[in-house]
Amino acid sequence: KAWYHSQLNTEVNDRWRSMPTKALTAYQQTIRDLSDRLVKAQQPIRVLDALKWDASVQEEFFKHKARRLPAVTKEYYQHHPLPFDVAHKNAEFYEIERDIRRQLGQFSTVGNIMSRMCHEYRELVHMLTHRGEPVFSQLSQQLYGSSADAFHAGEANLNDLALMITETLTHYKDELSHQHDDKKIDSEHAVKILGERLQHYFHHAPRPISVKISDGILADAAAGAETIKIRKGALFSERDLRVLEVHEGWVHIGTTLNGLAQPICTFLSKGPPSATTTQEGLAIIMEIFTFTSYPGRVKRLTNRINAIHMAEQGANFLEVYHFFKEQGLSEEEAYTNASRVFRGSLPNAGPFTKDLVYSKGFVLIYNYIQLAIKKGLVARIPLLFTGKVTLEDIKYLSELIEEDIIIPPKFVPPQFTDLAALTAWMCYTNFIRSISQARVEIDYRDML
Repeated sequence: KAWYHSQLNTEVNDRWRSMPTKALTAYQQTIRDLSDRLVKAQQPIRVLDALKWDASVQEEFFKHKARRLPAVTKEYYQHHPLPFDVAHKNAEFYEIERDIRRQLGQFSTVGNIMSRMCHEYRELVHMLTHRGEPVFSQLSQQLYGSSADAFHAGEANLNDLALMITETLTHYKDELSHQHDDKKIDSEHAVKILGERLQHYFHHAPRPISVKISDGILADAAAGAETIKIRKGALFSERDLRVLEVHEGWVHIGTTLNGLAQPICTFLSKGPPSATTTQEGLAIIMEIFTFTSYPGRVKRLTNRINAIHMAEQGANFLEVYHFFKEQGLSEEEAYTNASRVFRGSLPNAGPFTKDLVYSKGFVLIYNYIQLAIKKGLVARIPLLFTGKVTLEDIKYLSELIEEDIIIPPKFVPPQFTDLAALTAWMCYTNFIRSISQARVEIDYRDML
């Protein structure tokens, strides 16, 4: 499997060139047809668009000096209807799942993957139909998890992770700041710099990657399938641009292009909630592996866990808003972050838990990589970039590649193509994890 060792390996490029144009067998065409139906069915489901609060909610909130809960009710969401008929959409996914069983059988690997996706999309539609109701948060927890979910039986959960990191970050000093953290790059220069970097990385892409200015986004940057938007007037540091390069570019756009290149399993270009966990976890791992992340970034992710945990314990929007202000955020930033926690829900009815997937996905994928190396299955690791995959499906992807149902990923970051270096690094971390940190603190206390 030499094609894993370089993203430009000749065998990979040959398969990329030949597979899309090769005539499909009847079996392959059946999969392709079902896959295309699944992709088309999910197109109008735009979760964040369906959940976001418009600018009038923020204006009203600050009009009352941030002393009242935002004016978001069930009726508010009803005035922002979903762009599809719920009953018809559910029936469409049921029909696709029925046809998967009839045409591929109940034991088909690729059929089971698509069937699970149909189920997840129905659950997603179910959650969206309950916007503005207390049950919305419970449905969110089923799809994206809870801060109280354990990683393994009897071990720590996401909230424990947040508490540990919060305690660690209280000790970091100002000297950790670096010249790369100075926000002195304006949006126009950011577009130019990031565009050049991504064109270099994706120079074999079928279409150029676009980076452009936008005045219609709230965040400093946002990524689409093949485009990164930079907010007009925003300022960036060198480290900010590096985060966007590896997180949004190498991972999110890279996996999109790898998914779009699939000649049969076109569904790999789109992802249900379980794939979101893998995607965001992989993006955070890339930030860590490239030494791009920094304490402020980690604190931002940790604060999202803390805020969601607060809301799961009964805190309302005002309490979460003040929590973010206590973390040093401006009033506008605190509002934006608090609204991320309660979007889709009510300001006093539990959180939307999607923001847990960044840290949750990081832990799950890191553990997967360690175990794959330990078990001698290192060749499976680059398959994380095949498309919008779910971690549980990785073991099946190599089989589907051998069957010419899936082609291997072309755009894989160098940290995941040099499997020898990754293996060496993980071997040491496996040993270090076995050492008692409590004992280390005792033995090293006179050195610090």
